[in-house]
Amino acid sequence: MTCFTCKGETEERLTTFTIDIEGRVYIIKGIPSRVCTQCGAVSYSDEVMGQVEKMVDGMKNGITEVSMATYAA
Repeated sequence: MTCFTCKGETEERLTTFTIDIEGRVYIIKGIPSRVCTQCGAVSYSDEVMGQVEKMVDGMKNGITEVSMATYAA
């Protein structure tokens, strides 16, 4: 697969996804992704992003400013 940003080659890796929503930080480790070997751009499949969105929604019920989880398919 080629990179959308620079057209370089990508490889499968596990990465960490971090997002800040309304001043709260959500971190999910171990996400299957494609990473460009040239520019480092990261992309996720639609299935993986759907699972990440569900995980973030579930973490929104917490009371801490930072929430961390490990990806589970």
